[in-house]
Amino acid sequence: MTMAIVETIVGIVLVMILLILLLIVIFCKPWRFFFSSASSSRSRSRTIKVDDLDRPLVLDGEDLIPNQSNELPRDYDLEGAPLQTEGHFRSPGTQGLIYKHRLPTVSLHTTQGDSLVLDVNSDPLEDILVGQTLKRPLTPHHVSEIHKHSRQISEDDNFQEFVCKDILDQNSCLTLEVLSGPSHGLRCSVRSTNTSRLPLTLGRVPPSDLLLKDSEVSGKHAMINWNLNKMKWELVDMGSLNGTLLNSQSINHPDSGSRHWGDPMELASGDIITLGTTSKLYVHITSQTESQIPFGVGVASDPMAVRRGGKKLPMEDVCYYQWPISGVDKFGLFGICDGHGGVGAAKYASKILPEKVATILSDSLKRERVLSLCDASDVLRDAFSQTEACMNHSYEGCTATVLLVWADGDDNFFAQCANVGDSACVMNVGGKQIKMTEDHRITSYSERLRIEETGEPLKDGETRLCGLNLARMLGDKFLKQQDFRFSSVPYISPVVHINQANGTFALLASDGFWDVISVKKAIQLVLQTKERSTDESSAEKIANFLLSEARTLRTKDNTSIIFLDFHTTRISCKVGS
Repeated sequence: MTMAIVETIVGIVLVMILLILLLIVIFCKPWRFFFSSASSSRSRSRTIKVDDLDRPLVLDGEDLIPNQSNELPRDYDLEGAPLQTEGHFRSPGTQGLIYKHRLPTVSLHTTQGDSLVLDVNSDPLEDILVGQTLKRPLTPHHVSEIHKHSRQISEDDNFQEFVCKDILDQNSCLTLEVLSGPSHGLRCSVRSTNTSRLPLTLGRVPPSDLLLKDSEVSGKHAMINWNLNKMKWELVDMGSLNGTLLNSQSINHPDSGSRHWGDPMELASGDIITLGTTSKLYVHITSQTESQIPFGVGVASDPMAVRRGGKKLPMEDVCYYQWPISGVDKFGLFGICDGHGGVGAAKYASKILPEKVATILSDSLKRERVLSLCDASDVLRDAFSQTEACMNHSYEGCTATVLLVWADGDDNFFAQCANVGDSACVMNVGGKQIKMTEDHRITSYSERLRIEETGEPLKDGETRLCGLNLARMLGDKFLKQQDFRFSSVPYISPVVHINQANGTFALLASDGFWDVISVKKAIQLVLQTKERSTDESSAEKIANFLLSEARTLRTKDNTSIIFLDFHTTRISCKVGS
């Protein structure tokens, strides 16, 4: 009897031990270690290096913005385009790209200025690693292949000129806009030829280029790069914990716990990238003809928050620029529209206003008149009038500030500004501060004087007209029907002759910037940034630095900045219709 009880107890203990061992095996998954070596070899042979997870990324301007949070380069000329940075990515249309036959083994590296470094891969079948710079010397074999493409090119200089032109015609601009999540409203633009800003990294912490303050986003979450062989933008998951979706399809490595990189996936305009579950990014890709801009352009913008850590404001600013203006050589337009009551009027004005300027300047007589008189007042005034006539926005309106820059036959540059509203422009010419705009808020002395001349002056202490603090704007047709004192007639500045040798620069910004930083302080910040930098600060760095200063001072309005540095030369995407 006793033996039977002992045997039963021993049997139960053995069964429990076996169950515990089975649970440990299931929980620890020891079989995955048998495949780790094979998986590692596969990951090393992929076009993405696993070692790149720990590769230090160089963030342009991080020395200028040490405490920057939730900010990114916007070329954002979105320079983007600018902005872009390169500017707002829905700003005036897109510019078509003329594709030519591509030399499959040539890699282009551009720097500020006119110099181009051409590197040729000696093995056309060898995979190009994302983010890798190929540096191989030209061989007679490759020169002969390139001569077949260029036909009539027989000397090295002619060959290099041909290759430069061929590749410059194949420029693409990628713009990302955060549609949802804690960083909603954030935008970023990058050019395919701007190798210094590639690859573009997405993550929660620096040195990621696009910082997303989302707890579900990994520190180094995903990366976007330009594939020179395929002439396509590609997205790759960098071993994120919560995964990456492209149009609702997972692109991360099947083994989510391995932290291995996923395979590169081609991006197309209109795609939706989801990082984690809440941060969704809209992809906008434009094929654009690259144009030599004879000065630096930097664009930066942020919707900002009402309070630190609070909800982002709806973005109603739109930045845009064109160089050259469509169909008009040696004329460029740079502008900011700040909407109220919605962003619709600002988007529409930023599209129509450049079109009207281009149409007017396409008339050779009017263009020659501007060049001979060195004055574009009539062009700017007519463009504003025609834009206002086209707008049917009854309950939405916007400010409009545009800077027209042109060059004559002797390469002399001139600038003239026009504005309605309170988005301002200031220039620094040879150390002299020049205000290029007029404040059209009700509290402005010049605007109160204009209203007084209409016969119905404002009362003492009256700071709003029909609820608005502006007396001049585009749109708002209903209010203009109710009160004739509203106006859309722009202020036109005097013409400024630009001397590129004396450090001339121009700064356009919406009222979110000027609410916390004075004109004098802004110019001081620019000059200090240039003095502190060991090398020539790029316009993009300065624009982002100014934006970070406005953020530090806790501005409570959308903030957009366009910075033009006439002392530098760069190649940039043309954002235009």
